[in-house]
Amino acid sequence: MINIQGVSFSYRGNPLFRDITLELVPGNIYGLLGVNGAGKSTLLKLMTGLLFPGSGAVRGFGHDPARREPGFLAQVFMLPEDIDVPNLSAQDYVRGRAPFYPVFDHARLERYLREFDLPADPRLTSLSYGQKKKFLLAFGLASNAPLVVLDEPTNGLDIPTKSLFRRLVAEALTDRRLFVISTHQVRDVGALIDPILILHGGRIVMNSTLGEIGAKIRMTHTASPPPPGSAGLLFSEQAVGGYWSVWQDSRSDGGPLDLEVLFNTVVADAARSESIFGSASTPMRGAA
Repeated sequence: MINIQGVSFSYRGNPLFRDITLELVPGNIYGLLGVNGAGKSTLLKLMTGLLFPGSGAVRGFGHDPARREPGFLAQVFMLPEDIDVPNLSAQDYVRGRAPFYPVFDHARLERYLREFDLPADPRLTSLSYGQKKKFLLAFGLASNAPLVVLDEPTNGLDIPTKSLFRRLVAEALTDRRLFVISTHQVRDVGALIDPILILHGGRIVMNSTLGEIGAKIRMTHTASPPPPGSAGLLFSEQAVGGYWSVWQDSRSDGGPLDLEVLFNTVVADAARSESIFGSASTPMRGAA
């Protein structure tokens, strides 16, 4: 569905990406992780045609996203981190924008708005930040767009709404839809995202499913740190109540993974992590 081949991108002559190649396929909720400034939002904008690659190519649904053709835009919904809404009522917003999505589901939108406990027909500019985000999330899910891109979607949401958000996204996923969620708040979406993409140092240093990751490492939580140089030890950090440690173990039974610890392990030694996990795999659960 989304194919990125050899893409490089620079800001004012400063390289951000180097030769990124990536294929994203439907039936998946990808989690895009990276440190501040790694270029996560830029990569999302390249996928959706809001920025143009310096070299290489991006293709989506047979289109070049940079051309912003109606046939491409009708298949994409993007919620940026910095949201903005027009000075319109909710109904006017829907009347003006829903027709751009050929299979927009008005009944589902009404249900989402009720579940998010939003006013019946508010003026969008009168809503709080969290309410604006809930409205746009409801609209995006109801659009039935095959590609839904969400940049820091849980920012501004309270705890019950984060739980509702996870349920609604999981419910909206089909074999024909693809979600990409970029976030620093991995604990908000840890039960939702799979595969995991980690962008670091201008490269995709991890592109793996949780099953693939769990088959190669195991994590332990102990009261004391493991001795330095322990066989198979990849990473260890102090945590509440003890120490998290990550071990290379091809016999792992796929036990529980803490995504924050996984991320810290990968960025602590990206080259080693690429050698363990690889970065060129194309996780596929849905139909291409």
